Amino acid sequence: MGLSRLAALHGVATSFSPSADVTVSVPDDTVTAVLAALGVDAATPAEVRRSLAAAESAAASRLLPPTVVAWSGEPLPAALTALPAGALLTVDPEPGTAAPSPLRMRVLPSPAPAPDTPRTPSWWTEPPLGVHRLTVRTPDRRYATATLVVAPDRVPQPPARTHGFLVQLYSLLSARSWGMGDLSDLADLAAWAGRTLGSGFVQVNPLHAAVPGSPTDPSPYRPSSRRFPDPVHLHIESIPEYGHVAEPGRAALDDLRQQAEALREAVLNKGALIDRDAVWALKKQALEIVHEVPLTPGRRAAYCDFLAGQGQALEDHALWCALAEVHGPRWRDWPEGLRAPRSPQSTRARTELLGRVDFHCRLAWLTDTQLATAQSAARESGMAVGIVHDLAVGVHPDGADTWAQQDAFALGMSVGAPPDAFNAHGQDWGLPPWRPDALAASGYAPYRHLLRGLLAHAGALRIDHVMGLFRLWWVPEGRPPTEGAYVGQDAEAMLAVLVLEAHRAGAVVIGEDLGTVEPGVREALARRGVLGTSVLWFERDWGGTGRPLAPEKWREDCVATATTHDLPSTAARLTGEHVTLRHRLGLLTRGLEQELAEDAADTAEWLAFLARLRLLPEGDGDEEAAVRAVHRFLRRTPARMAGVWLPDTVGDRRPQNLPGTWDQYPNWRLPIADAEGHPVTLEEITASPRLHRLMAVLAEGPDGAESRTAPPGARPS
Repeated sequence: MGLSRLAALHGVATSFSPSADVTVSVPDDTVTAVLAALGVDAATPAEVRRSLAAAESAAASRLLPPTVVAWSGEPLPAALTALPAGALLTVDPEPGTAAPSPLRMRVLPSPAPAPDTPRTPSWWTEPPLGVHRLTVRTPDRRYATATLVVAPDRVPQPPARTHGFLVQLYSLLSARSWGMGDLSDLADLAAWAGRTLGSGFVQVNPLHAAVPGSPTDPSPYRPSSRRFPDPVHLHIESIPEYGHVAEPGRAALDDLRQQAEALREAVLNKGALIDRDAVWALKKQALEIVHEVPLTPGRRAAYCDFLAGQGQALEDHALWCALAEVHGPRWRDWPEGLRAPRSPQSTRARTELLGRVDFHCRLAWLTDTQLATAQSAARESGMAVGIVHDLAVGVHPDGADTWAQQDAFALGMSVGAPPDAFNAHGQDWGLPPWRPDALAASGYAPYRHLLRGLLAHAGALRIDHVMGLFRLWWVPEGRPPTEGAYVGQDAEAMLAVLVLEAHRAGAVVIGEDLGTVEPGVREALARRGVLGTSVLWFERDWGGTGRPLAPEKWREDCVATATTHDLPSTAARLTGEHVTLRHRLGLLTRGLEQELAEDAADTAEWLAFLARLRLLPEGDGDEEAAVRAVHRFLRRTPARMAGVWLPDTVGDRRPQNLPGTWDQYPNWRLPIADAEGHPVTLEEITASPRLHRLMAVLAEGPDGAESRTAPPGARPS
């Protein structure tokens, strides 16, 4: 009983429900390990009693939590309304906000409120939106300070219903790419889609910095750092200093370009996979040559402004990159004195490796400028939203973020998913979670700075596994995923910071809320204007008939799509090829014939439904027509945003990622290909008649009749 009470005080759940009416207890050893990762000793019954007494005493005497949330225009939280009469509140405003000086308020005795009618007390003066410092002094001389987050009630919304593309950037090679898609390709795709198709956005995979090494982990969802982008996405020739490289550097650059052309040719025409390591080896050499060119005075001033704006976080990231070049990417294997960013040895290394630190700072700046260029190209093309960036759920345990922010991470823990009806073994994603207590104590500074960086050049932000704002499944190191536990976040604080930063950036927020979602989560997200994600094949009347959900019954506050990077392409889904692929790789848990029959029945039910809705006028047997019918259906839903998987536009059958595989399938290394499996370039994609036939569907009226048409090269009016 004592362990359960102690766990509850620290947000650790001692049971979970893998399915309705089933509750599973979490092993005591797991609870003890999770508490230890939170700095709470529960190793023995005596330690449990001592830790419980300390936690209960702290809760009873606490005047304020470390972070307090006030939603603009809404009733105050209990943390403020419970303050005693006569308490003096001082709000020191965040620098740069509208309040030039501290706000002072004194709590007045409050009459008993009417039942179920919360209201803002008369003594409260709402501070401006921002992250402020709150100080409270009570008449009995108690004193407390906290971070006060004042947030708007909702994030910005898309100005109108719109459609756009979903693409894994590395897979989008142009005739100029160095073996994988880059930020110039992204800008070009956005400019073309906005001007030619009237598209409103392009959503990309996370562009976070990867852990260096050979081989690099190719997954964009397991990065070294989420705070800074990866310079592998740079388009080298677009860097202004590139054109001023003199001999012998110019000859070296020409040689590197020829090698890059060979990489691109191998991927496009010789069946090679995208080789991120080979691409980076060439780009890094080129960047080192370009780095020798002095910056012009204006460029130098812009670079200095960037350094000042990023501060200590960028310096730490660049130092980690420099140390990784010397000692390898696993910082736990470095000399002991270098395993902490503030140690004397690390301080000395900042001086000794100053040139390399500056090099990596410069790469972060160059990547930031090209990200800005891509978003500018998108908005100048008429896109209502622009580039949608993606936030991975966590970082690699050996990466730059865990080294620089060790106090913020629960090292020795990994995020995953509990066992459920779809996966009896659960999942371990190998990503250490943030400590909720450390985030709260810092006023959510790591989270705020992360969001601010990602939103700087984004029209919208997609949050992978958005349920993680509420709770995450922690798996202790060395234990199977079945022996994990849920650890809760302060969802109000996580949402408030998100809403505030999105408001400041004028950005839409999209939550990936697929799979098992805790009751109340979707409602809480919708209340704050966070869009969800709805995939056609999963949208059924689960509470009733189980049949495909009628388009008018879909939620409005979502991105509607036919597939994602973790799911089969629409062509593969319609033909059942995704089932035979999983059979070839030994991933099926039942016989092939049974799986194919069940999949065919599911597809047939959807196609019949589309036909009844008169969205399949071409009839049965036409795969491309069926793909168009699927997107006609998406167009008929009220969804604010409709996302088209770019590989679907050319008939690609291969998934970019096949969950449950590692070396059995080339995850994250495939170029976009046509229906025959031949890789296609950006130039070929944009000229594809199949693409234009599909995208014309999204210009149709809600009844399926074309209200406007656009031949290649002409933007619909």
